[in-house]
Amino acid sequence: MRLVLVGGGHAHLIVLEALAERRDATLDVTLVTPSRWQYYSGMLPGWIMGRYGEDDCRVDLRPLASRAGANLVLGRVVAMNADRSLLCLQDGRHLEYDMLSLNTGSETNVEWLASLSERLLTVKPVEQFFALWQEVVNPLAARPCPSIVVVGGGAAGAELSIAVKSALSAADGKCSVTLVAGNSGLLSGHNPMVRRRMQSALDAAGIRVLRERAAGVEDGVLLPGGELVKADLVIAATGARPSAFLAQSRLALSDDGFVAVDNLHRSPSHPNVFAAGDVSTRLDGATTRSGVHAVRAGPILAHNLIAATRGLPLGPYKPRKRSLYLIVSGPDKAIVSWGGLGVAGRRAWRWKDRIDRNFIKRFHRGERDRVSRMQEFFAVALQRSIVANALRIALFVGTVLNLINQGGAVLSGDAPSWLHVVLNYVVPYCVATYSAVRNEMRHEHVAINPAPRNGSDISHLPSPRGHLPGSASPQLPASIAAEESAQEAPSQAAGGRNLTPPDSQHRQQVRPTDPGDDLRAS
Repeated sequence: MRLVLVGGGHAHLIVLEALAERRDATLDVTLVTPSRWQYYSGMLPGWIMGRYGEDDCRVDLRPLASRAGANLVLGRVVAMNADRSLLCLQDGRHLEYDMLSLNTGSETNVEWLASLSERLLTVKPVEQFFALWQEVVNPLAARPCPSIVVVGGGAAGAELSIAVKSALSAADGKCSVTLVAGNSGLLSGHNPMVRRRMQSALDAAGIRVLRERAAGVEDGVLLPGGELVKADLVIAATGARPSAFLAQSRLALSDDGFVAVDNLHRSPSHPNVFAAGDVSTRLDGATTRSGVHAVRAGPILAHNLIAATRGLPLGPYKPRKRSLYLIVSGPDKAIVSWGGLGVAGRRAWRWKDRIDRNFIKRFHRGERDRVSRMQEFFAVALQRSIVANALRIALFVGTVLNLINQGGAVLSGDAPSWLHVVLNYVVPYCVATYSAVRNEMRHEHVAINPAPRNGSDISHLPSPRGHLPGSASPQLPASIAAEESAQEAPSQAAGGRNLTPPDSQHRQQVRPTDPGDDLRAS
């Protein structure tokens, strides 16, 4: 069975993790991705502001693919024929598959900004933004008062505006940042409380917000009323558009051109094709195009891919009624958006920081060698609470054992065996420490990698219930709620069938050929 994963997105990270935990010799897995690095977009604003290094924000796909037994192919898919189960890469190589999963993300829609040419920097692909920002930030900082325009009124646009303002202001103290939020306004998908808090954060940072559409021109953006907003750099955080190869892929597409999927995240036109993340659109409209759903759909996608290769029942992804969003609102500040709730402050940033770091750490675990794992083990073992608890257990158990084993000798006047006396204390201490450390490390792992909850005959597979790492419960930490109360007081005073895949166990072939061969209809 040839399983091809296209893209190293958040959902496929979880798929690779599941494949590594349950290696299947009959499954020939190939991961196709343009780069060995998968960047976590949620940490991009923090990286711009200098809170993270580049390595803190990315996952190396090579060791992850290796642990999953997957063949890593560095390349970009430029054409696809789903009727023939065939992919074509940019360099002309072809890939055949029995089962396919797409997690390639989307591209930034820049049709209104194309005239900007070299002044334009798009948020997607994220890895490209990381590379290009490092090239432009120093020349921008060297200007007397650089002018930056960010286009896009969603969370990404608001976060980038604040991050860029913070980074360039820290460099020379002066810069102008304008956020063009579009006709729908700022954070239109969030509740009024969150929108007000973000507007306050933008005002405090000195960022001008324009609630109208803008078109790119040679030296900036042009507003409908004729006003020209000059810009040294325009950052596009606008809506998503599908990858070009999907249009001729023969897959069923949604009205907006993305891969149509059912609640199993499977194509209704080609049951051997699955998709998750921004590349897909749920036909039932249950999800929006959001990184939150890309992460939460990961365990379901992993479950369904493995189950489908074995002809076992698939599970649906059932989104929660309310999704938790943590939006950067300043240096070391964030806004919590959950349903009708909007909470802001530094504790919200620390909550977001912990979630983001744990997500990256989750996929870095397997990269550490034995020495690193031993270092972590002993670091946990030396924690004060574990040492104190182990000493209490050793003192009690050791004393009981010595009374039983050495009490007769002492009462008869004979010298006790001091080696056995010491061992009766040391062994319980070591056992208690080992158990406590294992439990602590297992608890940490479960917190960011929940165990399967499916009680069927495929209980070893990832659960078909999604979970956002680090946010198992939407309940706010008490510290954040308390800070919110303190901040509020002054203002108040003022569908488809199961797939039985074809039997194919030969190794995946990647063969160079003419990009036009075999992709056309026979």
